Amino acid sequence: MNPIVYPSYPFKLQQVNGKDQIFDPFRKVWLVLTPEEWVRQNMLQYLVQTCQYPSALIAVEKTIQLGTLSKRFDILVYKDEKPWMIIECKEARVDINEKTLSQILQYQQVLEAEFLILTNGHTTVGAKIETGKWQALQHFPEYL
Repeated sequence: MNPIVYPSYPFKLQQVNGKDQIFDPFRKVWLVLTPEEWVRQNMLQYLVQTCQYPSALIAVEKTIQLGTLSKRFDILVYKDEKPWMIIECKEARVDINEKTLSQILQYQQVLEAEFLILTNGHTTVGAKIETGKWQALQHFPEYL
């Protein structure tokens, strides 16, 4: 997939008890600014600012049931009231590999989205799934 150029966005940042925090406008809460959270917040702004995805149709860190396990996906974009795209964010030092793919595939078993995206902020890979067949993405999907 072509590299993503994240938009310049005026994130709201603060420090509390010596820890950096970032305001998440989707969940409307202050969060500890971890390397993974930085990737997630940049991806969210890319979706809304650059790709023009409707923010009202984006869910962030919601819990789903995988059998008896509770798991939380990073980002889920809805279209036509159904899961359309699952995005799994990792911090920059985490490689996009079979382990990260395995994680998003677990979510896919429940959510059955059309697109799967994995990113660590530097590397982004994606696939479109149609009738059980995978097609690697060259470009980020447009929300039409």
